[in-house]
Amino acid sequence: MDALTPIGFIVAGYAAFVTIAAVVGVVLKAPRPRWLDQLAWMLEILAVVLAVGALAGWSSGRKPESLSTFLGYLGALVCLMPLALQSMRNDRSTWSAGVIAAAALATGVVAVRVMMVR
Repeated sequence: MDALTPIGFIVAGYAAFVTIAAVVGVVLKAPRPRWLDQLAWMLEILAVVLAVGALAGWSSGRKPESLSTFLGYLGALVCLMPLALQSMRNDRSTWSAGVIAAAALATGVVAVRVMMVR
């Protein structure tokens, strides 16, 4: 186990937390709260930390089997949450929390995949 593995677990676990928080909002049919946006941006910061760490490992000699897959996962990891948040920036409806739930779930899955292919 290297130093990047705990970061991967943290990103995946936090993504699950954000997903659950957003799904609760959808189930309660409440407007999307501002704190959910803050949770989503924190997930993005953690995803960027994981991506930078994975890139640092790659540049120091750890070569993935498929470089294109690895770089594609890194790109998805850092782009999913900002795209979701930007797409419904002015929409505070219940379903905008569903968008955050889907993006957080996808971010967690991609974080796990990054750890598997690196």
